[in-house]
Amino acid sequence: MSDILAPLLVKELTPPAIAEAARRDPRLIVPVGTCEQHGPHLPVGSDTFVVERLARDVSSKLQILVSPTIEYGVNDESAGVGAGGASVRRKTLRRWLNDLLGDWERLEIAELLVITMNGYAPHVEALGTVVARRARIRVMDVLAMDFSALIDHPDDPVHGGEVDTSLVMFLRPELVRMGDAADYILPESYLRRYRRGSAMSAPEGATGSLGRPSSATAEKGRRIYEFMLARVLEEIGANGAEAAG
Repeated sequence: MSDILAPLLVKELTPPAIAEAARRDPRLIVPVGTCEQHGPHLPVGSDTFVVERLARDVSSKLQILVSPTIEYGVNDESAGVGAGGASVRRKTLRRWLNDLLGDWERLEIAELLVITMNGYAPHVEALGTVVARRARIRVMDVLAMDFSALIDHPDDPVHGGEVDTSLVMFLRPELVRMGDAADYILPESYLRRYRRGSAMSAPEGATGSLGRPSSATAEKGRRIYEFMLARVLEEIGANGAEAAG
């Protein structure tokens, strides 16, 4: 018999079960994804798949409630290259969370753990400026982690490249179309101006992904994902006693 516990997904639980889980641990994980292109070879929900899996795995291990996923975020200008992406404004994303906070606080939630995967500064700023009356809010952008020891091209941009593609190859391999993947090496002058979090249009000739998705493998994705999960568990676990108390 497996000793792996099921994740506590709010949308799958009854009200009494939710109230009991919140009494045991007054924290709530809020996965915030995006709906944006990552090149012609990846699905537009790539970021969302990662944060949802992280939220489920953390919940399974720590038995913390997980809210339904917010699947739209604030996208950067490169999101306009491919079809299907959709973005909201900073104030819209911030207001969305603010509107939900009252109900969560009535559940006596003491801490919101927002997990996202979007290095675009306006997206992270929108999440970081949400203010609750009583609950503590922590935003964890997993793209802020250092993956340099786990990949072959650590200086490349992440968007649709080696990191993103490896993660989706590991988590949702059936959705990856590697035959359509196209490497795009940024010109040196452009690379010097490229900073994660900066607003920028996709360079001329780029298909949406930047860097070298051809270097991606599912094994790299596994290592990156396990690194992410360990860091999130470490961060959440280190503060668990304070929230629970």
